[in-house]
Amino acid sequence: MPIVAFASDHAGVAFKAMLIEEARGLGHQVIDLGPNSEASVDYPDYGARLADAIADGRASFGVAICGSGIGISIAANRNPAVRAALCTSGLMARLARQHNDANVLALGSRIIGPDTARDCLSEFLAASFAGGRHAGRVAKLTPGYEENPQ
Repeated sequence: MPIVAFASDHAGVAFKAMLIEEARGLGHQVIDLGPNSEASVDYPDYGARLADAIADGRASFGVAICGSGIGISIAANRNPAVRAALCTSGLMARLARQHNDANVLALGSRIIGPDTARDCLSEFLAASFAGGRHAGRVAKLTPGYEENPQ
């Protein structure tokens, strides 16, 4: 099973704890990159921590959580090794993996409820990249990609 790294800001601490237990229940090893309290922190710092864990190979996948999911997904996506997808349903999470080869699931703790978050996590972790016609599109997201002019 792939290792899954989790990071949040203060708004996502409770969601993070719940989803870490969910991931463990699904048989995954997890890395908790913090924070460990609801004291105010800055989401860019934790988005960067998560992105670094993906980039350096400590984790295959990540889960990034803040109040809306927007800020921490932007922060994580600044790292070229990351393809973070902000999802609000299990279907979005599954398609993010299948079509976009997303390696980070971003969630908004003030946007979706716990049941939806669990569904997003389980769908994201169960899905695989479909490749095929999607592979060329994902390649265009890779730094250094140059389309062959015709």
